[in-house]
Amino acid sequence: MDRISALRNIEDALTAYENDELALPELEGEVRGILRTYATAFDEETTAYRATGDQPAAGLVVVAASRAEACEQIAQLLPDPAGTTFEIEPVE
Repeated sequence: MDRISALRNIEDALTAYENDELALPELEGEVRGILRTYATAFDEETTAYRATGDQPAAGLVVVAASRAEACEQIAQLLPDPAGTTFEIEPVE
């Protein structure tokens, strides 16, 4: 997906929201999906990874070239990485 396609898809999602065809949680899901698709298509060497486990790691998503790199990125986002247990799974 190129940048123009991503922007058009986001615009379509916003239009659907404005026309009461999507609720806010659905809009957020649409936009997240579009951005993940764009980010991973932009660099074919990368994959989106989601953290599961303790808060505040749970639910964080990063784009990385490997599982190890994803773990490092998640750890850098945490206020106390040593005190947080999490695992990384590819986002389908």
